[in-house]
Amino acid sequence: MSTSAPAAPERLRLDTKFFFGIGSAAESIALYSVSAFAMFYYNQVLGLPAELAGLAISASLVLDGISDPLVGSLSDRTRSRLGRRHPYMLAAPIPIGLSLIAIFNPPAEMSQWALFAWFALSVTLMRQFMTFFNTPHLALGGELSSDYLERSKVMSWNNFFTWAGAAGTAFFALSYVFKATPEYPRGLLNPEPYGPFAWGLAAVAITILFASAWFTRDQIPRLPKPAENLPKFSPLEFFNDIAKVMRNFNYLWLLIAFFFLSMMIGMRAGLNLYMGTFYWQLTSEELRWFILGSASGYIAGFIFAARLHRRFDKRMTMIVWSVVYSIAPAVPNILGQLGVLGAQTPNLLGILVAFSVVSYASASVLSITVMSALADIADENELKFGLRQEGVLYATRSLAAKVDQAIGALVAGLVLLWIAFPAKAVPGEVPAGVIGNLALWDGVLAAIPGLIAAGFYARYGITRAKYEETKAQIAAKRAAAGETVTPPPPLVAQIEGVVDIDAAPGPAKT
Repeated sequence: MSTSAPAAPERLRLDTKFFFGIGSAAESIALYSVSAFAMFYYNQVLGLPAELAGLAISASLVLDGISDPLVGSLSDRTRSRLGRRHPYMLAAPIPIGLSLIAIFNPPAEMSQWALFAWFALSVTLMRQFMTFFNTPHLALGGELSSDYLERSKVMSWNNFFTWAGAAGTAFFALSYVFKATPEYPRGLLNPEPYGPFAWGLAAVAITILFASAWFTRDQIPRLPKPAENLPKFSPLEFFNDIAKVMRNFNYLWLLIAFFFLSMMIGMRAGLNLYMGTFYWQLTSEELRWFILGSASGYIAGFIFAARLHRRFDKRMTMIVWSVVYSIAPAVPNILGQLGVLGAQTPNLLGILVAFSVVSYASASVLSITVMSALADIADENELKFGLRQEGVLYATRSLAAKVDQAIGALVAGLVLLWIAFPAKAVPGEVPAGVIGNLALWDGVLAAIPGLIAAGFYARYGITRAKYEETKAQIAAKRAAAGETVTPPPPLVAQIEGVVDIDAAPGPAKT
């Protein structure tokens, strides 16, 4: 039996990948500002008890997670001249910006419970509005290409700008917003900059979100459309959609793995600034240099993820890098507990940044791999059910992440309560036992869920060969039905060849 030569890879224009990717920069600006600064602000600056601050974030994540699959199913079934995804992406930016402003500008002289209610409500609204951009945006990325490696490249841009948004926010905030003053040697404890900081973040986020939606409109004619006989969105159809994705075991393994991974991420995110400020006793100006670690790590992921997928199946990539991601951040804490590292260690900042490079690189490769794998799962579901479900697939993944990050954030708040971490603490004056327990939780204990995740990633079963077989069956099925697929707009080869992440010499394709 003869086989035809493989088709030329489907490649997207550089500007398409760029403007898709920058949407995630704005998402991370808004979401990172909450995960990194809001709990610290409400607890250490405004004096809200840590358990209440953690509960506010956890509640917002749970409610947001519930809405994710609803919005995913809604966008999968949307028919409009702007396609399935863009109506929501264009409507969401302004509400996102207004709610972000509200988070960091609570009314003065509020009681403890009123402050808790304000924090919980404003964060919940911001996350709900973000869902109407984030879920369709991720689904858009999953359907821009049907090529095994091009999908990884698309998600590399998404992942890179996710880092860039968070890193840019952190660097700007720690360099220019929360600068040390005579009254506040550690600028993060100064209450004055937080309000104006939020106004600036909101303006930048709104601008970038609109740009991402507006400049990817040219892709709408070639994107998948709902089948003519597909029922409109309804509660019944929503539950049918959820039932379909949950019948795919490859998806279930990714979902369970991400559930455990997100627990680790949520716990460490809630404790990160506490470790830097009180355990390592770093200033705001020193903390900003961790951006060098994240930059090196995410650039490495951007360059090498697709190459790794060319050489190895995505399953092996997920297993290896989830283990590294779990262990690498714990190593400095363990060395600190053993007395090898401490606040007075020469070149401590450089050592910590070096460990962060490994951590961020592993996170970057893992994220790109999982996001690309979800698009491969969408192919399986189309073959089995005749319905492309990128919206629901990416949304239910986000649901698992947010529910579990909610658990992680709540655990982080409870950890601070259990170890009796003082509100409005002074660096260098926190009891040694409290500091030691903080390092234990942020390091060794937080790594356990991540290692469990690696075991579930090992169950994922879509190989490169299985992907090619599924793609061929879909093409035959579409041809039999008389469907045509609009190819991507012509590639601007001169531009793409300069910056494409596969342009440099690399391992041969297998």
